[in-house]
Amino acid sequence: MATRQSVDELLQKCEEAVLYGQEQYNSASRQEHYDDEEFTSALQMLETAYNDLAQLALSANSEQRELLHRKRLQLQQLQNSLILLDH
Repeated sequence: MATRQSVDELLQKCEEAVLYGQEQYNSASRQEHYDDEEFTSALQMLETAYNDLAQLALSANSEQRELLHRKRLQLQQLQNSLILLDH
């Protein structure tokens, strides 16, 4: 079973990935994104966080799974936005 601490730590890591991804999205949409390395790094952070959430959900209780699922949806939506951004 997933501990509350492990869930909280992972959710914090995911929030950091979301913030970084949003920064890169905003930067890319304003200036046609000249720094592809940071853009790719943001996508990798989001993917890693998404996979970590999926892994932790296997040992989570139903309430934790719901929290993790909502965060996964948020990560996935941001990933899609970054991928579809015309830069």
